[in-house]
Amino acid sequence: MSIRNFRNLFKPASVALIGASERPGSVGAVVARNLRRAGFHGELMFVNPHLSALDGQRVYPDVASLPRAPDLAVIATPPDTVPSLVMALGAKGTRAAVIITAGFGELGARGNALQQAALDAARPHLLRLVGPNCVGILVPGIGLDASFSHLAPPAGDVAFVSQSGALITAMLDWAAPRAIGFSHVVSLGDMADVDFGDMLDYLAADPQTRAILLYVEGITAGRKFMSAARAAARLKPVLVLKAGRSRAGAHAASSHTGMLAGSDRVYDAAFRRAGMLRVETMAELFDAAETLALTGEQNGDRLAILTNGGGAGVLASDALEAAGGRLAQLAPETIAQLDAVLPATWSRGNPVDIIGDAPGSRYAAALAALFADDGIDAVLALNCPTAIASPEEVAQGLIDAIGDLPPGARHGRNIFTAWLGAQSAAPARRRFNAARLATYDTPDEAVTGFLHRVRYQRNQALLLEAPPAHPDAARPDVAAAQRTIAAALAAGRSWLDPEEVEAVLAAYAIPGPASRIAVTPAQAAEAAAAIGFPVALKIRSADITHKSDVGGVALDLADAAAVRAAAAAIAARVRQARPAARLDGFLVQQMVRRPGAYELVVGLSEDAVFGPVVLFGQGGTAVEVIDDSAIALPPLNPLLARAQMSRTRVWRLLQGYRDRPPAAVDAIADVLIRLGQLAAGHPEVKELDINPVLADADGVVAIDARICVAAALLPGAARLAIAPYPRGLESMAALRDGTRVALRPILPEDEPLLHDLAAHMTPEDLRLRFFVPVHGLSHELAARLTQIDYDREMALVAMHDGTVLGIARYFADPDRLTAEFAVAVRSDWHGRGVGYLLLNRLIEIAAAAGIGELIGEVLRENRTMLAMCRELGFHLVADSADPSLVRAVRRLV
Repeated sequence: MSIRNFRNLFKPASVALIGASERPGSVGAVVARNLRRAGFHGELMFVNPHLSALDGQRVYPDVASLPRAPDLAVIATPPDTVPSLVMALGAKGTRAAVIITAGFGELGARGNALQQAALDAARPHLLRLVGPNCVGILVPGIGLDASFSHLAPPAGDVAFVSQSGALITAMLDWAAPRAIGFSHVVSLGDMADVDFGDMLDYLAADPQTRAILLYVEGITAGRKFMSAARAAARLKPVLVLKAGRSRAGAHAASSHTGMLAGSDRVYDAAFRRAGMLRVETMAELFDAAETLALTGEQNGDRLAILTNGGGAGVLASDALEAAGGRLAQLAPETIAQLDAVLPATWSRGNPVDIIGDAPGSRYAAALAALFADDGIDAVLALNCPTAIASPEEVAQGLIDAIGDLPPGARHGRNIFTAWLGAQSAAPARRRFNAARLATYDTPDEAVTGFLHRVRYQRNQALLLEAPPAHPDAARPDVAAAQRTIAAALAAGRSWLDPEEVEAVLAAYAIPGPASRIAVTPAQAAEAAAAIGFPVALKIRSADITHKSDVGGVALDLADAAAVRAAAAAIAARVRQARPAARLDGFLVQQMVRRPGAYELVVGLSEDAVFGPVVLFGQGGTAVEVIDDSAIALPPLNPLLARAQMSRTRVWRLLQGYRDRPPAAVDAIADVLIRLGQLAAGHPEVKELDINPVLADADGVVAIDARICVAAALLPGAARLAIAPYPRGLESMAALRDGTRVALRPILPEDEPLLHDLAAHMTPEDLRLRFFVPVHGLSHELAARLTQIDYDREMALVAMHDGTVLGIARYFADPDRLTAEFAVAVRSDWHGRGVGYLLLNRLIEIAAAAGIGELIGEVLRENRTMLAMCRELGFHLVADSADPSLVRAVRRLV
């Protein structure tokens, strides 16, 4: 499920409290009080078999006796009663319930059984459950407080969703004196049904919600969460505080990659890939709430600091630089304007220090000059208390000045304030709160608030950046790799032999040195002579993960005698260090001479929530000590691979320095991309570790690698948190005149082709497609149309000689009940069956994906499109809201 019946949950016309009580301090009494005091305009009903009335309102003995089915039920009764209550509510017709009751998880196996029984009772009725073990939900805009919170917040446009009930009440307590309101406050508790993915899908489409805050302890469905998070973060800021940074679980892994890919780092990679902003502390989450509630869109990152104290300005500048921010450069015209209104001793630069005796009027004059400078994207106003100018009077002067700014001066620009101190600053902060201006206790917190907005803007720009084309000249030989893996599993082995590892890497075009297997020292010498000297010699043992740790490696062996001696010495050392280990001979490898190469580590590891992850970092024997690596979720493209590499320290070295030329970063990126393809193609691969990978200006070579396999529980693509490119949907087809065209899903790098398609559509054809006159596609729109989530969207392009002839797409709702479709064809290819071919294939794909029905809106005058829809089995219905439109509907399942 996803957002099915969420209207009953968050926009109910009636609410029933099961377990209403008159006992002071009980949950049933508090929830009853909150439901009545919040001003809910719908019908309230109470249920308790031991009461006949509560504060003059009738109380019903059981669910069956309710006069009608409530849209929403709130359950505050003992755990043993919950499954039968859910069953009764479902039979009555209720479609949403909040289970405040605790004691499920705490009861162990019995509690888990009760929770499952409640889910089983809800499922036949599509009854959605929030909780159990939660504080409840609040929707201030409709006066709904179905919680046992001590405070009811005002309506606002920030949503807060938390697994922790304590964080819910703490956030409401913090927000109250700041007059910060919320669109929704949702305590998820144990997330038996409704989870973060559901909430993100709902809130992304909610017009009353401008920003979303999450407190996360754990995610239960990685792909569902990523699909919802990516969709939500493209529409509005999503900030997340993730608790639990322990790396204890990572040490259970045996490879370098597993040890470096701790679960919290995987969460970090997931949040980044989705475009969400992660905050580190509870205080930062509170500050983020204020920033999002009291500031608007931020279009740039150049900050001007306005202060009456030089020290405060320096602290703010330091905090800005440390966090990667940027001080604005004042234009000469701005300096001249400030010269005219400020004392001669002002700083004549940024920070703009207007001297300690500055009254409100001086702040106002300086602010007007700063907002007239197009090179300034935001202003941070600081104030240090003095006996000369009242902080409260200065605050009011600033507030008045903001109101006097010319219309549009603040579009895409924000003002942040930090009045230092406590006693003297408190009245000023109250004025800022009343004026709906973001205010913070310290310069550092204010800078962090500014950077929340900047980071969101940067994330959006990165999400919209089109990756360069990545011609897949050497497609992976998936079948060859699968045969190798299957043979190892059939033999009962979990670690592939070196020759098997080499075969798998070769199937994915990951270059490595020539190698041969030998059983005895004499055979090793013969193998070395065949390869060519010098060579490297390594022990072969399924029981030894890190060969160098036991003296199992010898390098730069120049002749056969050296190989024979090294083989005997290696065997002796390994027997002494690991007497119980099985020795299977030796691996003889070509000695790769890359004296200026960098040692890197790349690999795959499996996360319990998000599936396979790709690792990149600085390699070598001290890889864990150096601890310089970055995690990314596959699938990757060149842009994402470069972004992953750039988050490491070794990235700067790879750019070249002094006499060392830059490394072939495109070749490194290609290895990361292919590892992602390997993860999607082979669910049996649980860990893959290549250390080192040597990289220099001439390319890359994988020197030492290990692969761990196990029986697959899911198909390869299904275990990825982000649906990979569905290569299986590629096909060839013929148009009416016999012209062969390729049909394939769209790729992010297709943006230039999409612009070309729009450029070859007449203004009239564009109007018929978009319903309004348009002139080409903006970069933002083209990026959104090419960077799709294959889990809930599909866009098919028809290709001929490298040109896009047309495109057909659908976008499904989270429940896959319906999907909206659209078709566009180059004007010079009309009448040849391109649109028919695309839409017919799109119908097949949508049906296979379980979409309930395809729905499209067509202009009534677009007779060609309407005729095609009729021919393909669509039912055409006049749009009751707009007579110029016709709805085309086709049932699929």
